[in-house]
Amino acid sequence: MKKLNKIVIANRGEIALRVVRACSEAGIRSVAVFSEADRTSLHVRAADEAYLIGPAPSAESYLRGEKIIEIAHKSGADAIHPGYGFLAENAAFADMVLAAGLTWIGPPPAAMRLLGDKLTARQTVQSAGVPVVPGMDVALNNSAQAAQAAAEIGYPVLIKASAGGGGKGMRIVRSESELEAAVQSAQSESASSFGLGTVYLEKYLEGVRHVEIQLLADEHGNVVHLGERECSIQRRYQKLIEEAPSVAVDAELRARMGSVAVAAARAAGYTSAGTVEFLMDKYRRFYFLEVNTRLQVEHPVTEMVTGLDLVLEQFRIASGRPLKIRQEDIVLNGHAIECRIAAEDPFNNFAPSLGDISAVAEPGGPGVRVDSSIYRGGRVSIYYDPMLAKLIVWAKTRAHAIMRMRRALEEYRVVGVQTNIPFHLRVMQSIDFERGKLDTGYVSRFLTEDARFQPEDSETLVEVAAMSAALVAARKHQAGSSAQAALPTANAHDDGHEWRLAARKGGLR
Repeated sequence: MKKLNKIVIANRGEIALRVVRACSEAGIRSVAVFSEADRTSLHVRAADEAYLIGPAPSAESYLRGEKIIEIAHKSGADAIHPGYGFLAENAAFADMVLAAGLTWIGPPPAAMRLLGDKLTARQTVQSAGVPVVPGMDVALNNSAQAAQAAAEIGYPVLIKASAGGGGKGMRIVRSESELEAAVQSAQSESASSFGLGTVYLEKYLEGVRHVEIQLLADEHGNVVHLGERECSIQRRYQKLIEEAPSVAVDAELRARMGSVAVAAARAAGYTSAGTVEFLMDKYRRFYFLEVNTRLQVEHPVTEMVTGLDLVLEQFRIASGRPLKIRQEDIVLNGHAIECRIAAEDPFNNFAPSLGDISAVAEPGGPGVRVDSSIYRGGRVSIYYDPMLAKLIVWAKTRAHAIMRMRRALEEYRVVGVQTNIPFHLRVMQSIDFERGKLDTGYVSRFLTEDARFQPEDSETLVEVAAMSAALVAARKHQAGSSAQAALPTANAHDDGHEWRLAARKGGLR
């Protein structure tokens, strides 16, 4: 077994801070890396050591694998945790880490390569008896091949990039007349995003849920699943809200999906934390989608219902220890929901919102967890993903969890940039969400049906926002102190009322 004494966290933002905290609890020293834009970030302040890695652009900082390894040697670290995003699913970087004599806190590079390409992943899991979406098992070579495959599969079809994720290189095609242009567009986007223009076709399944299974696998052949997460609330293939467990999955289905996910992991020689994603139709038939060979953004909801710390489990596995838990030990308790809080304007087609954060008030109370990277004085820049934080709640029942999330969202205050908090609040108030009537088309329908998010309201909302900002600025000036003084307090009823009103009208988010 390998003892982990000091870990470099090759990431930024809330996930870097999450890993720093796990290191502290495990008695492991933490090393942060930061770009010029992140000098004052929370993960830099919290880590035991921190090293400048380069200018603000990711390509010149967080994607510089050789620099990260250099810092690991310089600091005397013995391991690297990649978080998610950036280099987390880069098998070549994992190879570099291992070749440098360091411990890679993640799956073996061979498994990453096998599962990182959707075509090879599809072929691998099929050999283990995992059901897949009807489609191609080889890459597209030309338009004629695409037309033949689409005719055999049946429209609508989905063109998918074999590499990467996040909706890049994906196109829905509903007729043959759209096919050639869509293939070329998907190939071009895939090549620019992932350096690989390979695409293939699958049947496009409509009205399906996105349900994923969390796995833990050690180096001794032990693999367990930790139940499912419902991830159907997504926009442009980007998840927005996740929950565990899914209202559509009962104990029998959970056991079947879990056993299939475990079989997929075994077939790929997988270790560490990972996620097998499925699409599930209204008849509860499920189909393999892909494997995420890393810690997921939404891992906290699984932690809340299982009581496990997945980052600490990653540490144990990377150090060569066997899992302490067996499948029969996994019992799901209660219900958890996560909302991804992003610097986006939901009243302006979710356009990114840039600027300085002048005040933050995070929610608290029973069953509330905030994994956040934002602070007063921080800047939301063009260089990184707009996600600022994750708001997670737990309660004994789903109904109570929804009520708790509503309350937490109403407490959340971020001043200086727009956020998607009003969107999340409206979803939590939606009858369909309350009833669990979810599928991957939910957000498109919701945005169409909810008049609050229609473009014609934007001018009015901008005016309200301007008036709200002016009101807070006036209070700030009158108080003769920082924006913090404008935050609601126990004996400042008027200020609290103004903040609540402004947030509900779309002014302060």
